[in-house]
Amino acid sequence: MSSVETKTYSSEHLRDYCAKVFEHFDVPPEDAQLASDVLAASDLRGIESHGVARLHTYFDMLTLGRINPRPTVKIVRQTASTATVDGDNGLGLVVGPRANEIAMDKASEAGTGWVSVCNTNHYGIAGYYVLEALKRDLIGWSMTNTTKLVAPLWGGQRMLGTNPIAIAFPGKKHPPIVIDMATSACAYGKVEMARRRGEKVPEGWVIDSDGSNTDIPEKMIDGGALLPLGSFREMGGHKGYALAMMVDVLCCVLSGANWGPWAPPFALRQEIPSRSVGKGIGHFFGAMQIEAFIDPDEFKNQIDDLIETFRNTKPQPGTNGVLIPGDPERIAYAERSQNGIPLVMPVIDELRDISRKTGIEFD
Repeated sequence: MSSVETKTYSSEHLRDYCAKVFEHFDVPPEDAQLASDVLAASDLRGIESHGVARLHTYFDMLTLGRINPRPTVKIVRQTASTATVDGDNGLGLVVGPRANEIAMDKASEAGTGWVSVCNTNHYGIAGYYVLEALKRDLIGWSMTNTTKLVAPLWGGQRMLGTNPIAIAFPGKKHPPIVIDMATSACAYGKVEMARRRGEKVPEGWVIDSDGSNTDIPEKMIDGGALLPLGSFREMGGHKGYALAMMVDVLCCVLSGANWGPWAPPFALRQEIPSRSVGKGIGHFFGAMQIEAFIDPDEFKNQIDDLIETFRNTKPQPGTNGVLIPGDPERIAYAERSQNGIPLVMPVIDELRDISRKTGIEFD
């Protein structure tokens, strides 16, 4: 592994800087703070690819007017427990939380709430939204489609997004189970981070522009593709491909957003689709009131029992034993809340570039 210089910043400093950058583009202060909170949640949980490392891309898109800084987020269709939301081409970091609130409000009233969203943009980590549901003692669901980066099984070109899925279940005495995963073999941001560090990526993550396996990040970035979760057919790649397609249907076909290869780009160097089949990219949120199904204490006691049972699994040789989904992020959150967020120099350089262009002090 290559050694890359890093520098540590407090989460509060990074959050404040991001908010000022968003406000520079006439994003209302409340929305700017909300967007910054979503990015901060990613960095605090150790998901570096979706935190401030993404700020320059938002900066670029706002500079070019490709994102509406003051969207009117509205419900265009609804029932007691469902809604379709139009995000007015706003920041996904703002549209997403607003739509998630609608799902949670409906769950509080009707038992469950389901919201599909169109005309929106990149919304950060899927896990942010289910953590918000936990604060209201709800089971939360979150998913989004993204710009095409992933080849379908046996395909040699980008056709699907990384299309992450998240769901969280509260326990009583133990931390919650928080599942947050891309439906690709890895998140695109991890390939970007490997490139920034001068590292190779594991076999089975990516292919090059010819459709051949590679471990060189640049070969994926320059016209190649990520592989679906499971990578190859023999290792379950068909399952990741199917899950990604499910996300496209719930987020896009159901809401009227652009699915598959027609999702609009989030980064300047990404290809602009030749046609549109909807509006923007799409999200899908769900919230479930536990007492609509079972006594909440009984549910949480069972979750605690489940967690303890799996933690007591005999470990495989050479490992520290079984982890519960959400453990690595929870551990990272505890460490980073105390000691700050380490950033690699290429990310710091991008943040300094924004500072030079806006006059907003960073260091």
